Amino acid sequence: MDNNAAVAAEAHLAHSHAHEEDLPGTVNLKATEGDDTGYGQALYPVPAADPNDPLQWSNFKKTMILLICSLYSFFANAAIIGPSPYIEVWAEEFDITPTQASELVSYPNLAFGFGSLIFVPLYLKFGRRPVMLLSLLTFCGGIIGASQSKTYGALMASRVIHSFGSCVCEALPVQLVNDIFFLHERGKRIGYYTVCLALGSTATLPASYILNGGYGWQLFFYVEFAFGAALLILAFFFVEETSYDRKAVILALTPAVESDKSVDEKTSQHSTHQAEELVPARKSLIQTLSLWGRVDHDIPFFTMMTRSFTYFLVPQALWVITSFGINIGLLGLAFSYTFPVLITAEPYNWNVVSSGLFAIAAYVGYGLAFPFTSSSDKLAAYYTKRNDGVREAEMRLGVMLPAMVIGPVGIIIYGVTAELQLHWVLYFVGGALSYWAAYFFFTFTLAYAVDSYQSNTSEMLIAMNIGKQAISFGFSLKLLTWVMESGYGVVVSGIFGGVLLLNNLALLVFMLKGKSIRRFMASTWLARLHSSSIKEVVTH
Repeated sequence: MDNNAAVAAEAHLAHSHAHEEDLPGTVNLKATEGDDTGYGQALYPVPAADPNDPLQWSNFKKTMILLICSLYSFFANAAIIGPSPYIEVWAEEFDITPTQASELVSYPNLAFGFGSLIFVPLYLKFGRRPVMLLSLLTFCGGIIGASQSKTYGALMASRVIHSFGSCVCEALPVQLVNDIFFLHERGKRIGYYTVCLALGSTATLPASYILNGGYGWQLFFYVEFAFGAALLILAFFFVEETSYDRKAVILALTPAVESDKSVDEKTSQHSTHQAEELVPARKSLIQTLSLWGRVDHDIPFFTMMTRSFTYFLVPQALWVITSFGINIGLLGLAFSYTFPVLITAEPYNWNVVSSGLFAIAAYVGYGLAFPFTSSSDKLAAYYTKRNDGVREAEMRLGVMLPAMVIGPVGIIIYGVTAELQLHWVLYFVGGALSYWAAYFFFTFTLAYAVDSYQSNTSEMLIAMNIGKQAISFGFSLKLLTWVMESGYGVVVSGIFGGVLLLNNLALLVFMLKGKSIRRFMASTWLARLHSSSIKEVVTH
């Protein structure tokens, strides 16, 4: 065995005997002697005894990969929603109505979701790394195109291109959490991604101050391009391919040992030594920088695209879709569209530059929610210990109960303030409450869905991204027209607040009947259809 292999063999590799029960979302985490643990429970998924298994990578490497992908999500979302303060500027420059100008935000948002239909199957078949680099190149190209646009049509085309190209940043961070982190880490790590996703809406603040500095709206896209190019460089050096066929490697590294109990100790020792010899060396730096990922010839590209739509019939996945879609539609788009209109009119009379200050509400709301990022992991670990080491997917949901009520309250406060023209500070109060609650639903509904159907995460992500962007598109498309016709009290507080409350109350259904729903779904034709795509949890 060469020196590299010897070092790899001597380095500590995590071991575990955890396993998923027959019911998806129920995992036995009872630790046995020699198991590595998290929160006192065995690690899951079970890693291969291979330093190239993404689960075996250092915490620094894993965190860097997640950080780069999460920042990509932030800048991609910022590029879509950030230009909202320019709606009036674009309407005047291109001689169109404000509603038409707002479509420069709405349609890119829709393309952002539907791009997953192409990019998720691409990264499954050809690897995460090459597709992410291609995505960043497309994003940067579209952003430059937007900065040089002189007409409404050119700007729309460029924004659709950069939005469509960057769509992978919605699915890939969740996929990577599934690839490189253990079950007990997922709630916290998905939280890192969702806070970046959510803070994308705060890009309206620097966007508005670009105008205040006397610069044109094009500068916003120049800044976006600079950060996009920096992320492309970081991704090239740090984001290693995470697609890994764990099942095949585990089988290859498992020595053939006779099951007969008469096997003597000498034979057993020989088998152990043989297993150590089989542990491969860690890839070199040059190998990790390869532009070509792991091609999976078994991935049915077009079948996956069509099969993903069946996840709209899976209750847990549908709940993620509605939670993201409604909250993005309300917080990322509805607030961004309406606040500049409200605050620049009577009785407030703020200038258009200051309209971006509503981002402060997002900073406060998300900032106060972020300390709770690991709360669902800890709560689930507590209930798992009480349940003799058996984890149920629903065990993390209890932390969402306060947010279930606080979110709709924030929307109602915002709508009533707009309808009655109350003090401007109440806009920020309502917004901060809504953002605080949304963080819980962004993070923990997603973690719950991944826990429930983790073997099919990739296909489920396609459905989630298409669904949530379609819903948010529907909420935002004619928003300004709706409120002008019916008033903020009816549309925002009444309709939007009611829809959000109805969605949030589904939390009680999943807390009380989630396992029964999973058991029922496991016996349906959907389960049989989806089982055909299951190869091994987080191996593809």
